[in-house]
Amino acid sequence: MNDLTKGIRKAEIAVKWDPSPSGHPPTDLDLVAATYLTSDPQGGPAYLVHFDRRSPDGTITLNRDSKDGKGFGWDEVLTVEFERLDPRYARVVVGVVIQQRPDRRTFVSVGNPRLRIREGYTDLAADDFGGVLGATAATVGEFLRTDSGTWDFHPGVHGYEDDPTTFTSVMGATARS
Repeated sequence: MNDLTKGIRKAEIAVKWDPSPSGHPPTDLDLVAATYLTSDPQGGPAYLVHFDRRSPDGTITLNRDSKDGKGFGWDEVLTVEFERLDPRYARVVVGVVIQQRPDRRTFVSVGNPRLRIREGYTDLAADDFGGVLGATAATVGEFLRTDSGTWDFHPGVHGYEDDPTTFTSVMGATARS
């Protein structure tokens, strides 16, 4: 039988959280996407997309960026167009980083954080970061290109205790299957 699956063609990753209480510094969560080459899918990221970096080909777009959680609906939204992503990329790992200014923060100190990953109107994953409350960052899912060229999604929230720069360099070091 032939494989008729189209795989994931376009995904939206979104996070939201409640603003900090009055008189406290704002809480800032950031979505991060890292791409990995087919020639070295476990190596370092080929490129990163986050609040001040774009994908070179426009296939990964940060549509919404919040520095304080005061947006309406989802505060941060990232879109990945897998059908347009160059064949030289085999993995895309997505994560969430808590900015560590002015104090060190973990998910336990973020008011009501939520995650949603979807394709069209279908939710692929949802989470409240309850399993990684002591983490300062977390990977939230991995997309893998199959041998047939389609993309599969592998959910999973995995916490890290690194600063944002270190996290982006290690977030794809371990393959999830």
